[in-house]
Amino acid sequence: MSFGAADPAGATGVQADLAAFSALSCTGLAVTTALLIGDSARVEDMQDIDPDWVADQARLVLEDMTMAAFKVGAVTNLEQVAAIAEILSDYPDAPLILDPFSSRLPALPDDDAEDLMTAIRQLLVPQATLLMLSQVELGRMAETWRESDSDGSEPASDEQSEQSDQDAQDEQDLLQSDVEHLLALGCEFVLVTGTSSGSQGDGTLANTLFGADGVISHDAWQHLPGPFIGAGGTLSAALTAFMARGAEAPEAVAAAQEYTVGALAHAQRYGMGKFVPNRFFHFEMPS
Repeated sequence: MSFGAADPAGATGVQADLAAFSALSCTGLAVTTALLIGDSARVEDMQDIDPDWVADQARLVLEDMTMAAFKVGAVTNLEQVAAIAEILSDYPDAPLILDPFSSRLPALPDDDAEDLMTAIRQLLVPQATLLMLSQVELGRMAETWRESDSDGSEPASDEQSEQSDQDAQDEQDLLQSDVEHLLALGCEFVLVTGTSSGSQGDGTLANTLFGADGVISHDAWQHLPGPFIGAGGTLSAALTAFMARGAEAPEAVAAAQEYTVGALAHAQRYGMGKFVPNRFFHFEMPS
């Protein structure tokens, strides 16, 4: 079951998740949290779905069917987070893949975005089997718990100069600390995308999987030019499908990455916007 936005272009959100689930031999069900107005290039507007409607969509289906896994994608307000968290608390044995930042929802005002991130951290992260987010998104979420400087000022220029050689190590240490904070909340695994691959100038990025014992895997991938829409959602949907089929998190991460790379390598531009991952690429007959 996927919770997320309805994208009329089918590039992100629940339509894209259902396509990935189907491609990976899973039956997908969708609970819509928002209606988008957009195409393959941009989103112009969004309509929230009432939290009670979100809950009712899920509850009615859950009374009828058994779920093998859950994915939570885009949520738009605090009430939705609370409603979804309450539902998921009744299914602690089903894997939960949490990927609330990969959608292309319109940006919220800063205060609303911070409140939403705090609610996700407090209510959904503790229930997650695996939380997936980019290094940038991790930094934004971490701002909801990090202690800020008392005056909010930037470090002095001489301090910046003295510490310039430590920037990379400091960034890695900060990332590790932020991940440990999330794991301490109860999340079993954290997958951070877009981390440094450790190579210089070779066009590679890495996805790093963390667990209770630290780094489990660090997979470098060649950066594809794109531009893409729905790449992150493809990865989290594939993770959900593989875990629904019984894979453990490290195995699911490896398989989902391979699938996503294939979908991006065979992506197509259907209109004037970005390339959309081809989630059924492995069914195509060779020419």
